[in-house]
Parts: sequence; C-alpha cells; structure tokens
Amino acid sequence: MTRHVSLKQLRVFTSIIQYKTITAASEHLFLSKAAVSMALSELEKQLGHALFDRVNNRLILNQEGRRLLPYADELLCRMNDLDQAFNDEHSLFGQLHIGASDTIGNQVAPFLLSQFRQHYQHRSQTLFISNSALICQKLIDYELDIGLIEGKTYHPQLLSHPFSQDEMCIICAPNHPLLSQPSVRLDDFENSEWILREAGSGTREFFLRTVAPRIEHWHEAFELNTTEAIINSVAANLGFACLSRLAASAAVASGRVDIIKLPLDMKRRFWLLVHKEKYQSPLLKRFMEYCYHWDSDTCPERKLDF
Repeated sequence: MTRHVSLKQLRVFTSIIQYKTITAASEHLFLSKAAVSMALSELEKQLGHALFDRVNNRLILNQEGRRLLPYADELLCRMNDLDQAFNDEHSLFGQLHIGASDTIGNQVAPFLLSQFRQHYQHRSQTLFISNSALICQKLIDYELDIGLIEGKTYHPQLLSHPFSQDEMCIICAPNHPLLSQPSVRLDDFENSEWILREAGSGTREFFLRTVAPRIEHWHEAFELNTTEAIINSVAANLGFACLSRLAASAAVASGRVDIIKLPLDMKRRFWLLVHKEKYQSPLLKRFMEYCYHWDSDTCPERKLDF
C-alpha cells in the first residue's frame, strides 16, 4: 500500500509526544488544535495503525507509536540537516538537546559547554538537569539527544560510554567529633544518620553500592532532591552525606561542612548515553567526540585540594 506520510504529520506526532497534549503541541507548532488533531488522524490512517491509546482524554504512546518514533526522529533531523546544508556561516548547525544528572549538570556541563562553544562557535544547545532516571527516560522518549550521567545504566534501548570521572566524599558538620580523630574507619559510622538524594539519583546509587554495604547499621534521616538542601542539612548537623567533591567544594572552602577522609576508593565514572536508534547528526557526533576527549580538570572546582 502506498503511504503519503508528510513531514508536517511527523512533526505533529513528535510534538504530541514531547508536549504531552494536543493543546500544548498546537501552541508549540503555531497550529490550531483542529489542525493538529487532523494531522494525527491522517498519519494514523496512512499507516493503518493507531499510534496512541486514548485513555480518559489522554494520549498515551502505544507500541505502534514507539515503532514509528525512531524513524520520525531521523527523518526530521535529516530534514533539518538539509535545510542547513548550504549555510556557510557555521561548520556545525542544528540544536542539541542535552540532559545531565545533578552533579554533572551543575558542576561540569557549564564548563564543558563553554569550551565546546568557544572551540566550534556553535551556540544552540539546551541543558536539562534532573536525576539519572529521568534523563534516561527522556532519552528513551526522544526528548533529549544525549545524556551525561554519573551512574552506568543497563537499559536495553540506550548505549553508554565512559567519558570522564570524579571522586565522591563523605561530608559532615564542621564541629563533628569524628574530625578530631587521627583516623576514621567505616565502623565509626555504626548507627549513623545519613542525608540521601532521591531514588533515581546517581549519587544515591553510589552511596548504596559503595558505602552503605560496609556499615552494618545506618539510618536514612532525610531524602532530599537538591544538593544544596543536603549540604545545608549536613551543616546543621542532621547527619552525614555522600556527595561529589565537585558538588561539595564551595561549601568545604567556606567552612560550612568538612570532609571525612576514609580508606575507601571513592572514584566513579561519568557516562555518556544515547538512544540506540537515535539518528546521530554531524553535530551530535562532534559533541560526543568532544566529550570523550574533554579534560574535566579544567573545571575550577577541580583546582581546589581538600
């Protein structure tokens, strides 16, 4: 059967996925709700399949929609490349949608992006910061082009590659008794209170995998979803926390918290994620290569030695 799928229909399809509702998609596309609904209906008619399940006036992407998504993404990306192919002003073109987990997004990505912009004179990027689990989900849903997270993922739809590393640390209030000991062991943390990030955070995952199994009895005092809230809670002597040295550097330098040195390997890798079926435009490939060769020691926080 001959199918006459249009780029407009594919843009409507991907916009509904990204913006969740026909109303929001129509506002993004500067089309009427009726035009968006008609384009979706025509697309489903051309393909012979419903692409969304209709549940209580909500559109939920179904299995057939997920089959179409990688093809729609690639075709729209290639059309964007075609539109820009004869633009002699820039060697790289298009927009890059980057997701980063909390530590990378706040402490690493600003410097990486600044240097990438200076090097390639490409200035069209967006940066979405959240926990690792949400970054992975947005990659799966084609809402992001690339993800930079602190913990490795084994999701079958995502490819992961190491691109840098950092070091974790245990922080406490500056007047904590453990700081006066000549050396600290992990059994000194028996029955201790901890301030943790929320589920889905790479920082939390590192603590649960590397530190927690070495302490027989410990308690979760609070679960907080921002690093600054965790640092303030530790400064108020509500418990210990396990954070990236990059994230804790300013608070340590100002004396709000201090680091407890432990005989434990606290290094961890950073990971670059892309969807297995994502079309890798020249821009995306160039940014990935830049990440692989980027020197994270250029971050100002790395120059602080605690």
